[in-house]
Amino acid sequence: MMSLLADWLLRHSVVMCLLLHSLVLMTFCFHNAATSCSKSCYCSESESGGKTVRCSNLQLTEIPQDIPNDTRRVYLDFNLFTTVPTNAFAGLPYLVELDLSHNELSQLDPGAFRGLGSTLQFLDLSSNKLVNFNPEAFDGLRSRANLTNNPWHCDCNLQMAMPRVDLEPASLTGIVCQTSDPEETGVQGLAFLLEPDIDLCVVMKRTTDVAMLVVMFGWFTMVISYLVYYVRANQEDARRHLEYLKSLPGIQGKSEESSTISTVV
Repeated sequence: MMSLLADWLLRHSVVMCLLLHSLVLMTFCFHNAATSCSKSCYCSESESGGKTVRCSNLQLTEIPQDIPNDTRRVYLDFNLFTTVPTNAFAGLPYLVELDLSHNELSQLDPGAFRGLGSTLQFLDLSSNKLVNFNPEAFDGLRSRANLTNNPWHCDCNLQMAMPRVDLEPASLTGIVCQTSDPEETGVQGLAFLLEPDIDLCVVMKRTTDVAMLVVMFGWFTMVISYLVYYVRANQEDARRHLEYLKSLPGIQGKSEESSTISTVV
């Protein structure tokens, strides 16, 4: 009896040990996947600041996809990125600071910073090649942003887009116009947000008004032309009808008799 019990305990102990070993191994693997450093980047961690990933000056052309998901600060400055694709940082729910300065960025896709709205505190996009302001790229972001030293083009689209973003208002003062449409507004070299009297949509409004006038004039011309055609067509039909009536014998006799009576009277 004792030998059977000992055998049963031994077999189950082996099974339990194997299960425990597997559980520890899986835990280690998941922890390593979540906290390992991105390839070619330098990682550091502190109790107060959390994990920091530095991928600066590595000649990178694409945003790394293996950044640990518990990262709080990412430095991707001085690389060769030309665009930030949609959901580029969606797997970083704890990110508070993101540095993309001194790159070749000319395009931010819609939803480029999706998933960072509740945590991100600072976004650095300075010293890039951003020309057009895409509000859909900043959808949901309420952080402070550095948008300086970009060749921004200021036009009606920019003016209409700025109220649609939730970035810290002072951040938008970093949009300094290098070019503008229309050019005669004199906004070049100025922070557009600080020039509330400048209306870049005035030309579009005038163009719309002129277009409406042209359309209205066209419709008016068509109506007048139709009326003139209608009157002339009816006059011609009336003349033909009158000539036809005059050509009838009975009508012609009555017409001559009426003429004679009128002469006698």
